[in-house]
Amino acid sequence: MMWFALLGAVAIGLSLGLLGSGGSILTVPVLVYLVGQPEKIAIAGSLAIVGGVALAGAIPWTLKREVDWRSVVWFGIPGMAGTWLGAAISRWVPGPVQLFLFALVMLMAAWMMFRPAKVRPEGYVHVPRSRTLIILDGLGVGVLTGLVGVGGGFLILPALVLLGGLAMHRAIGTSLWIIALKSFSGFAKYVSVLGAAGMVLDWRLIGIFTAVGAGGSLVGQQLAGRLPQQKLRKMFSVFLVLMGLFIIVRTAPGLFAG
Repeated sequence: MMWFALLGAVAIGLSLGLLGSGGSILTVPVLVYLVGQPEKIAIAGSLAIVGGVALAGAIPWTLKREVDWRSVVWFGIPGMAGTWLGAAISRWVPGPVQLFLFALVMLMAAWMMFRPAKVRPEGYVHVPRSRTLIILDGLGVGVLTGLVGVGGGFLILPALVLLGGLAMHRAIGTSLWIIALKSFSGFAKYVSVLGAAGMVLDWRLIGIFTAVGAGGSLVGQQLAGRLPQQKLRKMFSVFLVLMGLFIIVRTAPGLFAG
């Protein structure tokens, strides 16, 4: 089973490298169903793993100067605060409920990724949106990240393109930095939440998954320009629908019984 889990870690990295999002949406199911971790430990571990993989993936984009640091500040800092808040709220939310909400987020991610990517034409003049909207968007995505353990790249990328006016490649590099910052912020809070509940993280597993996922992310970036992005996004979205429905079927009976 661990070999399947490691293949899942490779898929997490490849997804982030190829699409700039979607990696974290795989991490929690891998940790719960292939590794056998409890929901809260899996969500916390997911934040650490996705943060590390996103950071590794962000470095090449940074070296190519494809990162908009202003957007990292205006979107990332509220996102970090929101993720910390979401992780704090998770103390009062049962693990099965978090997993059920996670499945709903998977379905939303599938819908977002299935839609055609919005590409700005050459010469497009962007009209700046209100910074308040950008801050609120970052805060909202952050709360979602902290509560269910997703990096939120499928929400961050459209926001950076539509609200920030960034080209897709620049948005991907920027998104990876934001995902890393938010994930580490939420993970830091989860350490204390799990400690108060007497739960222990598997640091060795987190390290292995982060290393394998980071390698997959770098490979994915090399392949990104050679593969049809829109077709990949649609195939991935179909997989997310199937996985989301599977999680709902597994968790819903227990929720209704409770």
